[in-house]
Amino acid sequence: MPAKPLVRVQVEDFDVAVESARLTEGRRDIGAVVAFTGLCRDEGGRLEALMLEHYPGMAEAEMTRIAEQACSRWPLSGLTVIHRFGEIRPGANIVLVVAASSHRRAAFEAADFLMDYLKTRAPFWKKEIAAGQSDGGWVAAKDADDADAARWQGADDNAPRQP
Repeated sequence: MPAKPLVRVQVEDFDVAVESARLTEGRRDIGAVVAFTGLCRDEGGRLEALMLEHYPGMAEAEMTRIAEQACSRWPLSGLTVIHRFGEIRPGANIVLVVAASSHRRAAFEAADFLMDYLKTRAPFWKKEIAAGQSDGGWVAAKDADDADAARWQGADDNAPRQP
């Protein structure tokens, strides 16, 4: 039975250690935990903050759908996906994916897949707040993100993978 993912969209920061421990506490069958944390960059000092917006309800539903897809593709023991919204300053956390599995490759690939799909399919919008200005403009989608996500698609897109 695939793991049931935990998905949250929140303003508050998260703690990677707490989220990793939550997935492994009392478990002896987990051999790997892969955690990815996306941080806000200052873009060479020109960015004061990012403003992240989302459709409440829709964002959680799409993130859950993507997380459930990861759980069906890889033999995960647990999965946590957290995405923040609101004003995020450089150096602060934006997104967290923690994938736990009996085997490292499944945990690595699931976390990689999650980030590629979150970047291209989760309904979030980023607006830059430039240093010394009130508005820096919306951040456009990138072709490179679409290319990264496309590598997971194929004839066996929905087929479960073995460890």
